Amino acid sequence: MPEHSRPLAVFDLDGTLADTAHRAHFLESRPRDWSAFFAAAPDDPPLAEGVALARESAGECEVLYLTGRPERCRRDTVDWLAARGLPDGRLLMRRNDDRRPARRTKLEALERLRRTRDIRMFVDDDELVCDDARRSGIRVVRASWAVTPAALRDAQGRTGRT
Repeated sequence: MPEHSRPLAVFDLDGTLADTAHRAHFLESRPRDWSAFFAAAPDDPPLAEGVALARESAGECEVLYLTGRPERCRRDTVDWLAARGLPDGRLLMRRNDDRRPARRTKLEALERLRRTRDIRMFVDDDELVCDDARRSGIRVVRASWAVTPAALRDAQGRTGRT
């Protein structure tokens, strides 16, 4: 079966596949140190539950990664996915200058995807993103296997950086 005809399994990265707890402290100070926060991403430990689900999903679905990370992090992100043995898949990232909340950017991307593809599941840790995706009719698996630090929750929900 051609890859483009298979349903999609869409995975978030931070807090879903990658444990960001070790770098959350960069977001606690004012001003937030976004450069250091993203520079530390290659050292993220994998989250076993999310990685296992991505690998399992690849049997029936095309895996696609949808992240709030900015485009400037692409090389590090691609290398991180490959080093952890995650399935090959397209990587959708936000523009470097896009500061909108994740719930807007990710929902827009999901809506574009489902115009031409069946989304079998969307896996994310952000409660607001999950709620909006669920309300729009997308099957959501909430990644509740990692603790999301308060500073990161704020960044996802209000400041539009991840």
